[in-house]
Amino acid sequence: MKQPYVPQLLPLESVDWVRFITLIGQANAELARYDGILQGIINPRVLLSPLTTNEAVISSKIEGTQASLEEVLKYEASPDVKTEKYDDIREIINYREAMRFAIQWMKEKPITLNLIKQMHGMLLDSVRGKDRSRGSFRTSQNYIGRFGSTIEQASYVPPEPAILMEHLSNFEKYIHYDEKDRLVQLAIIHAQFEIIHPFLDGNGRLGRILIPLFLYEKKVLNSPMFYISEYLESNREEYYAKLRAISEDKKWDDWIEFFLRAIVAQAKANSVKAKAILELYEIKKHKLSELTHSQYVIKVLDTMFARPLFSTTDFIKISKIPKESAIRLLRLLKKEKILTTLREGKGRSPEILIFNKLFDIVQ
Repeated sequence: MKQPYVPQLLPLESVDWVRFITLIGQANAELARYDGILQGIINPRVLLSPLTTNEAVISSKIEGTQASLEEVLKYEASPDVKTEKYDDIREIINYREAMRFAIQWMKEKPITLNLIKQMHGMLLDSVRGKDRSRGSFRTSQNYIGRFGSTIEQASYVPPEPAILMEHLSNFEKYIHYDEKDRLVQLAIIHAQFEIIHPFLDGNGRLGRILIPLFLYEKKVLNSPMFYISEYLESNREEYYAKLRAISEDKKWDDWIEFFLRAIVAQAKANSVKAKAILELYEIKKHKLSELTHSQYVIKVLDTMFARPLFSTTDFIKISKIPKESAIRLLRLLKKEKILTTLREGKGRSPEILIFNKLFDIVQ
């Protein structure tokens, strides 16, 4: 049986900084380009809201949930309709809510262990794992292994509870440490969190939420909107193998290299999507202004871009456009094929519409 792992204290004494010179430069340059795009968006939290939801979908998928972005948005548009994937969808919504809570917190306070516990409490609210010390650091031994396996069959056994707070305190101090490079520091932070595995459930998702929060706190990004789970999901086996190699052989440098490559690739992908969304917004703003000459053009656009799949009822409520004007504008958007009917309205069930061009960019 594997013994509980004893993590190295941070900062690490031996990092091969020379090995990473080129990758550090590339990763910082790509993030700077992406941040430049974010700064060019008047309200990135509105325009990139679907990307934030998609990040929650993919990060949760790494942990085994099966719900898609479309299924999450369909549920939000029509929560009264029963779905077999309700539990998965609830986990994804919780992920997004925990992220929003953290952003509000960070307007006044830095990342702390208390914030991490509060996010954990939100992440596991009313979903699987809710009875596993939700919102509290573990006081019992956990382990990682195949579903149904015992601790004797575990592939990794995190540190025992007796030394947990020592390493969590060291982890918190390292978040605020002045490391030589922020992105290498972030690679170490993410891995160390997963190595410590401070909760009985939800460690993977919480560890990934910390990535954009750290970039935001350190002012690497002006908005905490960096979506890395797409790369980690696409390279899931390597992701886990590189993390495992730290605890088995102390191969920190291999992990750091993998993480920096992830930053480079994902920053490029995020830039492409953010630019495409911004361009689509400007195109539709021009077209709607010409078509409608309406005072509500920006409200229409912001509502559509915040959620590319919605019910007519939600559109009226969120946009705050008078009902008659909203219905008239939606009718025009359907006529111009900007919006497509996904489900006809029937009885008390409102019509559900989809903004396909935005949906295609996000996915």
